[in-house]
Amino acid sequence: MLRFTLILSLLLAASNAQAQARKPSHCIALSQAPGVEYVVPAAYGASLAEQSVRISYVDHSTFAIETPGGLLAATDYTGFLGTTERIPDVVTMNNAHDTHWTAFPDQRIPHVLEGWTQNGVAADHFVDLGEMLVRNVPTDVRSGFGDVRKNGNSIFVFEVAGLCVGHLGHLHHEPDAAQYAALGRVDVVMAPVDGGRTLDLPSMIRVMKRLKSSVVLPMHWFGRSTLETFLIGMDEEFDVVRTDENWIELSLQDLPRRPTVIVLEPRYLRDPE
Repeated sequence: MLRFTLILSLLLAASNAQAQARKPSHCIALSQAPGVEYVVPAAYGASLAEQSVRISYVDHSTFAIETPGGLLAATDYTGFLGTTERIPDVVTMNNAHDTHWTAFPDQRIPHVLEGWTQNGVAADHFVDLGEMLVRNVPTDVRSGFGDVRKNGNSIFVFEVAGLCVGHLGHLHHEPDAAQYAALGRVDVVMAPVDGGRTLDLPSMIRVMKRLKSSVVLPMHWFGRSTLETFLIGMDEEFDVVRTDENWIELSLQDLPRRPTVIVLEPRYLRDPE
């Protein structure tokens, strides 16, 4: 009994030390993002203003997130971003389907974050890259047999330039109160809007209204019909902006005053000439 108590005390001490070593999340803090009236587009690979972030829609549910200091993150990474020589500093993956991950990521990528349960343990990521903090909130997924695979998906949150950027991954259910609390403030959210393979559209719209993100970036849409249905369901409480670009540059000061859905067109990345 004494040995068990000693081991438990050591484990608790290690856990507390790890928690204290983690940089506090500004997204979970109680605060409100200021806003002005516009967002500013920019090009992949170009220089970025301080305290800003560039988000490029690559394909399906893959986005590239760039920082002024040159960090590059990729969401739901499948192993290919386009004709770019840059190696991401961090990639996140979910394995509900093979279009959201790769079993063979480039070995030069320093941080490969898998968002699903392994050996019965839910994914728990908290990667501090200085200019960017990446963490996850696990959610469940449906299996092919109709049952639930616990913690089979992760919502990844990228804290960068004062912004809280959330990627919902292959979300199959509305988050519960604890998951919403763990997410904290989400200024920008990438939301799957296929309407069936992930969350049904009425439920996804409820999630968007609950998050109240300043910017919603639709992803994971199969054809224009599901995208248009989502946009119609959002247009009472959200502005809708359509763009022919696949990128957007944002800063905390430049967030729109009214929550806005921005439709980006997916394109693979190309290094600037």
